[in-house]
Amino acid sequence: MTPTPALQALGLHKSYGRTTALKGVDITLMPGQFHVLLGPNGAGKSTLLQLLTGLFNPDQGQIDVCGVSMAQRPAHALARLGVVFQQSALDLDLSVRANLLFHTDLHGLPRREAMARIEALLSTLGLSDQLKATVRTLSGGNRRKVELVRALLHRPSVLLMDEATVGLDPASRQQLLQSVHRLCREQGTAVLWATHLLEEAEGADHLLLLRRGEVCYAGTVNAFTDSHRPQSFAQAALRLLGT
Repeated sequence: MTPTPALQALGLHKSYGRTTALKGVDITLMPGQFHVLLGPNGAGKSTLLQLLTGLFNPDQGQIDVCGVSMAQRPAHALARLGVVFQQSALDLDLSVRANLLFHTDLHGLPRREAMARIEALLSTLGLSDQLKATVRTLSGGNRRKVELVRALLHRPSVLLMDEATVGLDPASRQQLLQSVHRLCREQGTAVLWATHLLEEAEGADHLLLLRRGEVCYAGTVNAFTDSHRPQSFAQAALRLLGT
């Protein structure tokens, strides 16, 4: 029996006035897959993430999360998503604990269960000693880790990461990547990682290349690399994306 996709979007179109942002984009994420959405600035990555997170509605097309229609049952579909946006959504003047409890309160988690999840996730990411710290005092990398913890507290089936490593130093970027890859392996979380950095795509399971709102490649990273030899992954991707 074929498993239900964790996330499936079919035939997504989106325009802003006369500007077409997406043209018939399809994407399917299965449980445990690390799926990279790669494209230059202006390719339509942010628009696609905005549709997948319910911030905007597509002009055409459908989105299902774990088989639940975003259009017909938006609250149930969104409850299965965790999101780390490009721009930080943490309150810098509150503690890590207060920021995370605000999120669990929104999801109706009892305080005892919420604190158990918070402590466990902070420990996993090496932040146990930062529970009472004010977010403003944290490094950029640790703030991103706190945002990842927040996105995972309600145990989503799908994690959407929108340019999540922007502004991070190489070591922090690598730590965040490793943490998310581990979620896929150990918990079966499906991840869509949007980026314009080629090095973040090479370790992915699947790849979606977006150029001017259209898909120019969808498939495994290995198949992409094999079909473009002797070019390197970076050379082939840059050529296809026209950058």
